[in-house]
Amino acid sequence: MFRWVETDARQVIYERAALYELLGRHVLVVGVAAAVTIVVGVAAGIAVTREQGRDFLPLVGQLASLGQTFPPVAVLALAVPVLGFGTLPIIVALMLYGLLPIVRNTLAGINDVDPTIKQAAQAMGMTPWQVLRQVELPLASPVNLAGVRTSVTINIATAALGATVGASNLGDPIIAGIVNGNVAYVLQGALLIALLALCVDSAFNVYQQHLRQRLSAS
Repeated sequence: MFRWVETDARQVIYERAALYELLGRHVLVVGVAAAVTIVVGVAAGIAVTREQGRDFLPLVGQLASLGQTFPPVAVLALAVPVLGFGTLPIIVALMLYGLLPIVRNTLAGINDVDPTIKQAAQAMGMTPWQVLRQVELPLASPVNLAGVRTSVTINIATAALGATVGASNLGDPIIAGIVNGNVAYVLQGALLIALLALCVDSAFNVYQQHLRQRLSAS
């Protein structure tokens, strides 16, 4: 198939590194960035929905929005002189780029919880921490998960930019294909990234449906 799209190239299969190794590195980079972003985004969203943190709600929203409006390429250009070439700059870029959906959905999920349910939990003697952990977060989890789903899916594609600053991942064959004028290389990287994004998105979809069914049953 790749020979059909690149008939004149001497080599049509990317062999500088095994594609399964590049896939593993790609997943690792996205996973690390997602883990940090989820912790920071959910914590920030929870903090500004508490009585003591409501004054910081506009600031947190603006900072999260700024992270996504700032182009990842520009983040890489600014991060490389400080962090050097390699994986760390793309992790920073993914964290900034993936923060907004998580913060926004955390705020929406918690604010959409019926106040009467929280009042009933408080009337039963629950502490604010127990109300948050046992009532608000479980009820908000489908909306929160939708933000995580969006963030991770977008970052699977964005992570390919890391190949431009020395981070080895599925962006390698794409960059090599562009440099060498080899469409087959570009297709191999792009198809694997697309399949990975589809698989991850489908997994999130299945888990979201499971959460909704469990909440409706309870």
